[in-house]
Amino acid sequence: MDNIEKEIGKRIKELRELKGLTLEALAQKTKLTKGYLSRLENSEKAPPVATLLNIARVLDVRISSIFGEQEEPVSLSIVRKNERLITAGAGTKYGYHYESIAHKYSNKTMDAFVLTRPYDPKLKPTPFHHEGEELLFFLEGSQEFFYGGKSYILKAGDCAYFDASVEHYGRTLDGKQSKMLLVTTLPASKK
Repeated sequence: MDNIEKEIGKRIKELRELKGLTLEALAQKTKLTKGYLSRLENSEKAPPVATLLNIARVLDVRISSIFGEQEEPVSLSIVRKNERLITAGAGTKYGYHYESIAHKYSNKTMDAFVLTRPYDPKLKPTPFHHEGEELLFFLEGSQEFFYGGKSYILKAGDCAYFDASVEHYGRTLDGKQSKMLLVTTLPASKK
């Protein structure tokens, strides 16, 4: 497991303890199992960003706090390609690979990632929903994108902007990985 993923688990545990929450209390509030959260905190699991957003919401912190992003104020952030933070490896349960591309900017109102999903017909799509909004801009490949019970085919150059509280997920098509820019926001109370 990547060192960054180990740090994410450690930070979640630290933030949970700072809030005075037991693992069981966090499990109840996030609707995740105590065992899953324990594996996450002990770096046995690399969670998807939707799960991290859920945990951040319950802990009343920005997802950037979980990633250990800089907290000192800046007005410009440049992240070079080789400086991206890998936040979930390709071997995770969901098959997604996230790279944080704006981790140097503090107090942001958006979180941005390059999201890569391999083509794997054995992977069962997992529906997600969380607070805030999302923007998906497709860079390469194509996906069948499911949103609120409807299906859309999205290809390179297409963009979807949506209310993330509605159930959504994707299925990669054409035997190739899909890559997209993912931007998430938190509700106004978390900004």
